[in-house]
Amino acid sequence: MSYAMGASLQKAVHGRLVADMALAALVGPAIHDSVPPGAVTGTYVSLGPEDARDASDKTTDGAWHDFVVSVVSDEPGFLTVKQVAEAVSDALVGAELMLERGHLVGLWFQRARARRVQAGAMRRIDLYFRARVCG
Repeated sequence: MSYAMGASLQKAVHGRLVADMALAALVGPAIHDSVPPGAVTGTYVSLGPEDARDASDKTTDGAWHDFVVSVVSDEPGFLTVKQVAEAVSDALVGAELMLERGHLVGLWFQRARARRVQAGAMRRIDLYFRARVCG
């Protein structure tokens, strides 16, 4: 197994989201590779947890990366977070990301989960993606 392309994949995903004009129109620069510190207001996107497992074969190292991108907002209702989640999905699904190390074979949407958090004060959608990378 190789986790050698984990950081490269994260950088490429974050870079793709930051560069997406439709997403920027909705959240501006509020696209983070971790949860912002302190009390956050408004709507933001954050890269979340990741699981990786071996996908090596006889010719190359590789891995499956299952990762989460979260959309969080203090806007009432789910419309805003759903619009931002749609933009995240549009930006990533089928994207041809250039990795600093290795290459992306494919990136797919797996599922999403929408819910109220922080005693109902915030809305959150976690989007689950799967990427296949190899060296």
